Amino acid sequence: MVTTGLIAIDATILATAVPTIVADLGGFSSFPWLFSVYLLTQAVSVPIYSKLADTIGRKPVILIGVGLFLLGSVLCGLAWSMPALIAFRAVQGLGAGAVQPMAITIAGDIYTVAERAKAQGYIASVWAVSSVVGPTLGGVFSEFLDWTWIFFVNIPLCVLAAWLLVRHLHESVERQKHRIDWTGGALLTVGSTLLILALLEGGNAWAWTDPRSVGAIAVGLVMLVGFVLVERRAAEPVLPLWVLSRRLLATTALVGVGVGVILIGLTSYVPTWLEALLGVSPLTSGLTLAALTLGWPLAASQAGRLYLRIGFRATVLLGIAIVVVSTAALALLSGTPSIAVVAACCFVIGMGMGLVAAPSLIAAQSSVEWGERGVVTGANMFARSMGSAVGVAALGALVNARMRGDDAFAAPERFGEAATAVFVAVSVVAVATALAAVAMPRDEHNAPTA
Repeated sequence: MVTTGLIAIDATILATAVPTIVADLGGFSSFPWLFSVYLLTQAVSVPIYSKLADTIGRKPVILIGVGLFLLGSVLCGLAWSMPALIAFRAVQGLGAGAVQPMAITIAGDIYTVAERAKAQGYIASVWAVSSVVGPTLGGVFSEFLDWTWIFFVNIPLCVLAAWLLVRHLHESVERQKHRIDWTGGALLTVGSTLLILALLEGGNAWAWTDPRSVGAIAVGLVMLVGFVLVERRAAEPVLPLWVLSRRLLATTALVGVGVGVILIGLTSYVPTWLEALLGVSPLTSGLTLAALTLGWPLAASQAGRLYLRIGFRATVLLGIAIVVVSTAALALLSGTPSIAVVAACCFVIGMGMGLVAAPSLIAAQSSVEWGERGVVTGANMFARSMGSAVGVAALGALVNARMRGDDAFAAPERFGEAATAVFVAVSVVAVATALAAVAMPRDEHNAPTA
């Protein structure tokens, strides 16, 4: 629960401070990199950590993650420029790549499907507390203290998490000899980075037709094709293609991609949108966003009872239907922003997401045994993280194209139109996620309960 808290607070505390960070360090057009580089390093490291976890156990891997997250947090707090802060966020992401999936995998190891319903309630409570604490702290630090404290606050949490893990986590490791697919990991990292670079800088730092844009896209795609070819022949691929050959695992991965895009689209732009158009304080915008991350754990805490009764697929379909309706409402009402309306929409979106994210992941976990659970969890978290990383890059490109070099506060009306375009895009992604949920197999709740 404490290690989950590290990721949960980070998910919301930074977004409220973006305007303050930009005012201090500059680089409004670069701020999506703060999210994208974190999510990218998190995503590409998850499969490697997951393979290591199935080899040496979950405990050493999660401790490595906590250590890297601590190092990254300290460096971010000491950052002197936007490029430096972006680089140090990459280190934080490497830590998060171990912490988040390992916490979920450990819960999958020590509880049965029925017991996980109760454990899920406890973990959901962490997100509930963090949904209020994160945005509040982000607003307070930005408005009354200094934005660097949004990173320094992680120091005591990391130390506490490491101490609790060392003292209380005891595991029996089913040791197997594995080889890490470093070539596949490198191709995935470079290919994904080049595509995100092209998305964020194309039409911004250089034209879309510029050789740098064309080259980044072409080389990135070649790298990803090479990654697929390497994975087909690797003895132990970093992202086994069999994960995508099973219908349940493939569809839940697609749902994870959608969850990632929707979450990052809202958390990245709602606070700045409110601050630029309504002139509200970082604290107020943070508390408005907190409605999203409050509704999520409240629904997730009840999702266990629901999927045990009606099955994983029906639970996910109910949740994504709520998300589709509420994201469409936010897009339609964004022309006349209101704190109350935005908070209400965010809360309902969060409720829907709570019925989508955890049940789809647990469905995937429950279909495999211990030796594959780390890889399956990692693949699902990879899909969600890559959805967020590519999503924030694509949405950032959409906003940058409309802003034409201005920041949100210099051209609030134009930014309002750009934010509306973001919310429309999020609504479209919600519909696509619903189609993936419809494709989930109907008998997934009869999966193994180990």
